[in-house]
Amino acid sequence: MDAAIVLAILGVIVIATATALAPRVNIAGPLLLVIVGLGVSLLPFVPAVEIDPEIILVGILPPLLYSAAVSLPAIEFRRDFGPIAGLSVVLVVISALVLGLFFTWVIPGLGLLSAIALGAILSPTDAVATSIVKRLGLSPRVVTMLEGESLLNDATSLVLLRTAIAAVAAGGAVAVGEFVGAFAWGVVVALVVGALVGWATLRFRAWVAHSAANTAVGFAVPFVAYLPTEHLGGSGLVAAVVAGIVTGQGSARWLTADQRMSDTLNWRTVELVLEGAVFLIMGLELKDIWNENVAEHDGPLRAVWLALAALAIVLVVRTGYVALLVLLQGRRARGKQRERLDQFGARLDAFEQQDDPLPAHRRGPHRERRIASLRERLTRSLADLDYYQASPLGWKHGGIIVWAGMRGVVTLAAAQTLPRETPSRELLILTAFLVAVISLLVQGFTLPAFARLLQLPPESDDLTREEQDRIDDELRAAATDALRRPDLHRRDGTPFPAELIQRVGSRLTEPPDDDESLAHRDGLELRLALIQAMRVRLVSLGRSGIGSSALRHALAELDADELSLRLRLDGEQ
Repeated sequence: MDAAIVLAILGVIVIATATALAPRVNIAGPLLLVIVGLGVSLLPFVPAVEIDPEIILVGILPPLLYSAAVSLPAIEFRRDFGPIAGLSVVLVVISALVLGLFFTWVIPGLGLLSAIALGAILSPTDAVATSIVKRLGLSPRVVTMLEGESLLNDATSLVLLRTAIAAVAAGGAVAVGEFVGAFAWGVVVALVVGALVGWATLRFRAWVAHSAANTAVGFAVPFVAYLPTEHLGGSGLVAAVVAGIVTGQGSARWLTADQRMSDTLNWRTVELVLEGAVFLIMGLELKDIWNENVAEHDGPLRAVWLALAALAIVLVVRTGYVALLVLLQGRRARGKQRERLDQFGARLDAFEQQDDPLPAHRRGPHRERRIASLRERLTRSLADLDYYQASPLGWKHGGIIVWAGMRGVVTLAAAQTLPRETPSRELLILTAFLVAVISLLVQGFTLPAFARLLQLPPESDDLTREEQDRIDDELRAAATDALRRPDLHRRDGTPFPAELIQRVGSRLTEPPDDDESLAHRDGLELRLALIQAMRVRLVSLGRSGIGSSALRHALAELDADELSLRLRLDGEQ
């Protein structure tokens, strides 16, 4: 036990050191940890390292994927959900089947189902590419697609793996309809359970006032989503992702400013430690798996060429699929949606200007609500079209998407879940490990040079002036509307002095430093109340087409202002 604690402490120190060192040596942190793990494992006094794959599948992957889903740019994710779903489902299935046929041909006695199981293990990509692409300053749209793919394709891979293994255990017969049914059930259950868990825990955390207790509940959410979903036969990883997306999108409405800021820091720390631990373990385990193949198969050369061939196959398949994807997305951006949307807007304007044919006593708010809903949908559709046209996917972006498709955590963990009776199990596991290691090291190290070769101009996801001005106008209007409401009050429920509201007015949205009316306690309380109103308006802007980055930036500013005001108010008591 003492040795395990010491090793865990050393692991955290190594992860922190590698994270701090990585930018200075221009190497992604996970890649550096794989190298460190490999180097340490080769030391003669270091014993063989073997980690139960269930620890990774159950203990590490759910919080790791949940933490990524919480910070996922949901608006951009919705806009490119079709391509992301294709990469996460269609491409994984195609890759697994092609690899299955290849392994059946080159490994005698393996069997098609076991070969497809290995293909499923090698098909999902890892999120480490996202951090590399972000660091290169490439297209935020490409980053979102890679991030969404790495979050969702794990489920496809594991459902394929589980179905193939179950079919082998049942005697080798499985119907296509049975697989499709199992996959659909796994996804539907995950969506329902994940959404319910995210919805329920958000409201429970809003009720829990104690900050430490709230943090503890937040850490439990991915496991609360994962375990019952797996029990019901669904994909627990998809449930954890869905719970994370629901939590990330609902936090602005249900959580407090300090809870949001605490969650951001906590989950960044969790993600750093867990991801680093997996890649460090990856390097440490390789020596033992290598030695097993030396003993069982007279050397690792066969596994090496199998891994290189498999990696070449997945890259070829991925290239063909991404080429088709880029072609279809290019047509989408060049289509006639703008003309159709403009025509719809003109018809909506004409309809809005028409007199309501109903008598005055029968008129209700239904017509106004319908018009407002259609106007909101039109605004969002126009914003989506602007997004597609401002961030088109060209063949160079497609090249980045192909080369950034590295294998990693899921491949390592899933390979070790192959049943003991699987033919050539040691060979298959080493092949999977080598695919992951070679993919991470070769593609990871060469991705920056590949991006420079393509001469892709750097792109930023910073706020545009148009988005900033629109948000500022909306927040200023929200503050002005709040000042007119008779129910505006302090935190203790008492109303503000009428002369203060009249004197301050809309200046409170951006008060000058020498505004004495805002310096005393009532002024601070009024600013705090207006921040609450502005936050409500900001949440509603998520349906208007403004990008996730702009909304999160504005929310962070409001949260920082609120925490600063609360500290000043508490200091005056």
